[in-house]
Amino acid sequence: MKTENKILDLTFNFSLQVISLYKNLIQHNEYVISKQLLRSSTSIGANAEEANAAQT
Repeated sequence: MKTENKILDLTFNFSLQVISLYKNLIQHNEYVISKQLLRSSTSIGANAEEANAAQT
């Protein structure tokens, strides 16, 4: 039985929002900070997925 994991849902939605922000920053020629923001925000989701897999 698979249960809903609120943390995974929140981190996934956060990553989607940051990807939208990243696209907006790229349009305004903000390359360095946008790439770092994208990497760090998607890393949060990856770490949450990895932690979730370790529990089972």
